[in-house]
Amino acid sequence: MKKTSILIALCCGALWSIPAFSQAAGGTSDQDFVNMAAQTDMLEAHLGQMAADQASAQGVKDFAQMLTTDHTNDYQQLSMAATKAGLTVPKGLDATRDKMITPFEKLKGAAFDHHFTQAMVAGHQKAIAEYQKEANNGQNADIKAYANQALPTLQKHLEQARDLQKSKSAKKTM
Repeated sequence: MKKTSILIALCCGALWSIPAFSQAAGGTSDQDFVNMAAQTDMLEAHLGQMAADQASAQGVKDFAQMLTTDHTNDYQQLSMAATKAGLTVPKGLDATRDKMITPFEKLKGAAFDHHFTQAMVAGHQKAIAEYQKEANNGQNADIKAYANQALPTLQKHLEQARDLQKSKSAKKTM
């Protein structure tokens, strides 16, 4: 179980550090942001669907359903803004994010709940930072507006993930 926890932590950290690496290499473009946002939406919707089957706490299942719905809708909004801006939107998970799902496939019940909420807190913190950067510094007005419009939903997700993390329903049990 300890190896699984470490693997999940490394995968989640890698997921959310990718935008930081691209920024360190000279800043992100609107296309880089669109890629990151689309990958994040698809990953979180997928993990939300997994939680419907693998989570044990009803609060985690409810949160996961909200994530699936919100990130599916967000992906559609992103697609419209990107099309208007002449940018392309990824249609499937990239290999890096696809590999990040694997550790979650091995978890069930309370262990899934714990790692899922932990990943959602860390992921939403980093996503919010990237969306704020785009809202403030993006080059395309449509993409900036999209980022600004999506921020309240991401902030709501972060707060709810934090609440779940604090609750007994997502505490790790061995």
